[in-house]
Amino acid sequence: MQTQKYAVNQYLIESVLAKVRENEIAIPEIQRPFVWDASQVRDLLDSLYQGYPVGYLIAWRNPDVQLKDGSTASGKMILIDGQQRVTALTAAILGQQVVNKEYRKVHISIAFHPVEERFEVSNPAITKNSAWIPDIAPIVGGKVTLIGAFNQYLQANPDVDQQRLEAALTNLTNIAKKQIGLIELSHDLDIETVTEIFIRINSKGTVLSQADFVMSKIAADQKYGGQELRKCIDYFCHMAIAPEFYGQIKEADTEFAESTYFQKMAWLRNENDNLYDPTYNDLLRVAFTKEFERGKLPDLVSLLSGRNFETKVFEESIAEASFAKLTAGVLDFINESNFKRFVMIIKSSGFIDGNMIRTQGALNFAYIVYLRLRAQGVQDGKIESLVRRWFIMSVLTGRYSGSAETQFDKDIRQIASGDFAEILAKVEQAELSPAFWEFGLVQQLETSGTSSPYFWVFVAAQIRANDKGLLSKDISVRELVSHLGDIHHIFPRDLLKKSGLSRSQYNQIANYAYTQEEINIKIGNKAPLIYFADIQNQCDGGPVKYGAIADMGTLKCNLIANCVPEAIFGMDVSAYEDFLKLRRQLMAEKIRSYYENL
Repeated sequence: MQTQKYAVNQYLIESVLAKVRENEIAIPEIQRPFVWDASQVRDLLDSLYQGYPVGYLIAWRNPDVQLKDGSTASGKMILIDGQQRVTALTAAILGQQVVNKEYRKVHISIAFHPVEERFEVSNPAITKNSAWIPDIAPIVGGKVTLIGAFNQYLQANPDVDQQRLEAALTNLTNIAKKQIGLIELSHDLDIETVTEIFIRINSKGTVLSQADFVMSKIAADQKYGGQELRKCIDYFCHMAIAPEFYGQIKEADTEFAESTYFQKMAWLRNENDNLYDPTYNDLLRVAFTKEFERGKLPDLVSLLSGRNFETKVFEESIAEASFAKLTAGVLDFINESNFKRFVMIIKSSGFIDGNMIRTQGALNFAYIVYLRLRAQGVQDGKIESLVRRWFIMSVLTGRYSGSAETQFDKDIRQIASGDFAEILAKVEQAELSPAFWEFGLVQQLETSGTSSPYFWVFVAAQIRANDKGLLSKDISVRELVSHLGDIHHIFPRDLLKKSGLSRSQYNQIANYAYTQEEINIKIGNKAPLIYFADIQNQCDGGPVKYGAIADMGTLKCNLIANCVPEAIFGMDVSAYEDFLKLRRQLMAEKIRSYYENL
């Protein structure tokens, strides 16, 4: 018989808020933006007033921890669902400030009209209107008694129906006495089980990620700097996308603005590069895997709880050491020199724009490789080559596109036990054999859409070689990618579409090439044998119609750089499939040469 791993209890709202105040229930999201708007807070209060259900809260109990003196401390509960509702209640009932979407601390005042029994978000007009109680917090929170509120309102509104007023105010004060369900999950449940319970109970279908659990664990800590660390992770990831957020933090969170963390990330205020804009999931995975030599985030939750994997006991010393290691990993991640040098290495491989990155896992693990090699004191030039090769190998083989966490775990354990260059060489032997280059990659190029990572590896190869765009004399592929140039169909899309080909056929990546917009427009829907005849003519002294190439030598070099077979001069729609086969072979050869020279 299965043991029940949770308990469902009904608590008075005032009891839940008391547990929050006394830190028996930790609200990890309290340091993150309160995403509800004030009208949602108003509606929650109205639902409670009307006696409507407001859903369950879900809390996951931390394990009991063995302290250094041998005694045991009981684990507190972490609220994993219901943060917004509880935060709304602390704002409306206790009058506490919340951190809004702009990361500013604000008061949310909910007004109540006793005669109409209606709630509204307080505003200057309501405040001046004696028919409204502009802020219910003092009454519901117990700072003002029912009799005091009754007399105060009656004095301002002497003609009101006293019996109706008393009933409305009584119901208002009873909001704190309404019940709310709390599902308390046992501490020995694993993250997968907790996630499953959460999904089954949560009607919104919201999915909790493993990173969410880690962030909750970090934010609930008050002993080892978890709350500041949580802010550091959140703020860094937000600032990486929006550098102007620096000023808001400085103004809205003056305490954090004085911290070492803030000083370490201040460089982001002048950073507008979009190649690597990490989420907190990315940052956590890199910091954890690099420091702990493990790849599965549930292990981090256990370690931050103090779990001894051998004895199965939770120990304070392990929790303390784990927070220290994670903090070191986070600081390594956000370090300006580390971050910028890593981005520079990735750019030197030809990946110059965030839109080219289709496998975030490959980028994250490449950063782990960089940080570990740098910590080992490996020579800079060697680091650059090894990181580039591992990154491109990962993209080409789809190494982290499936069970990324399992692969992270496997790779970091392998890397931790040997020489990285030797390990990479063995991976290359296994994954990038001659059969891969000659057959496997050619087959992988038989796909459609610019979302394909293989297309972007080809583009990166062109950027690294400083190739010019198709039919361009001076404009490089790098410039076209940087300035959102056209991705041209060598066999025009409209031409193929009118010939009855499907989207997946005319959007083959072997039919794509970066081209100047004006060249693309002039080609229109002409078959290659037509527009290439014009180009040949301009190379023989005729009028220049496409780009600025005016000699056959330059044209042939341009076609080679773009892997366009010379047979293109005589090709019409009937030769399209032959063209794709030839070009895939040429693209694969170019990618192989590119990789071997990284």
